[in-house]
Amino acid sequence: MQHFLLSAAARTLSLKQVFRMTETEAYETFCQLRWIDTDGEAVCPKCGCTETYNITSRRRFKCVACHHQFSVTSGTIFASRKLSFVDLLAAIVIFVNGAKGVSALQVSRDLCVQYKTAFVLSHKLREAMALEAANRSLNGIVEIDGAYFGGYVKPENEKADRKDRRLVANQTGKRQCVVVMRERGGKSLTFIVRNEGDAVPYVRDHVGTLATIHADEGTGWDALHAGWDTKRVNHSVQFMDKGVCTNQAESYFSRLRRMEVGTHHHIAGPYLNAYAGEASWREDNRRIANGSQAVLVIESAMASPVSRTWAGYWQRGA
Repeated sequence: MQHFLLSAAARTLSLKQVFRMTETEAYETFCQLRWIDTDGEAVCPKCGCTETYNITSRRRFKCVACHHQFSVTSGTIFASRKLSFVDLLAAIVIFVNGAKGVSALQVSRDLCVQYKTAFVLSHKLREAMALEAANRSLNGIVEIDGAYFGGYVKPENEKADRKDRRLVANQTGKRQCVVVMRERGGKSLTFIVRNEGDAVPYVRDHVGTLATIHADEGTGWDALHAGWDTKRVNHSVQFMDKGVCTNQAESYFSRLRRMEVGTHHHIAGPYLNAYAGEASWREDNRRIANGSQAVLVIESAMASPVSRTWAGYWQRGA
């Protein structure tokens, strides 16, 4: 079934193709993508033994060496799933097909599941996506920029009562800054900070010392000159100055703003980091066909451990 997804990548992978699959075909797809090295043959997650008994009636396996019983989703981010494999695969296809993201409400309607089910599943997929960027290092030309989300202050009805919302005293304190570092022609990383300048320590951890950094005229980036070859562009004058620009970073924020305005309507608070990471993943893989994107998400999910943030109450202390 992995070949089915990869061949469909050249075209458009649609829900019609997924729902034509039987439950067994969808199940075999997950087996092949979890155990790629053994061509879908089960490997014990406890001791690593490749010899197992196949309990076909329950779609479970029993290790010959340690007698541990497990399923294809055991120990992954899909552990203790209740959705069928066809519905799970369909949810992933719906998720990757949304260029500006997909709301949990739409997923719940398309799959006929509760909103809470769709909400948790969507965040599990975002958590799996984020693991791709773990310990990532950026080099070459790295563009960096920040944008603020949340903390909206509604203006007063009467003009005389309105306050300058740019002043800290008139803000809610809930505003957060999304900072993106994007390697030109490569991958990107996102971080959530209070102000742009607070992202400098993250730059030290994830950008190579030989890299060239492009940033705007914001004073928060002045500290970058001490450690990197940093070039600035004054956006109040021009968007590009002799090849120096932050257009790739702006492209990322364009997608994130469209996700906020057109799909989710409110991206802020404790979930801002998850949505920022999703937008980063979508930008990094925007040139990849959606069939291949679905394969990438499934592979990441099957390689991810049980979520502690989105696990059931009985799993969080495990």
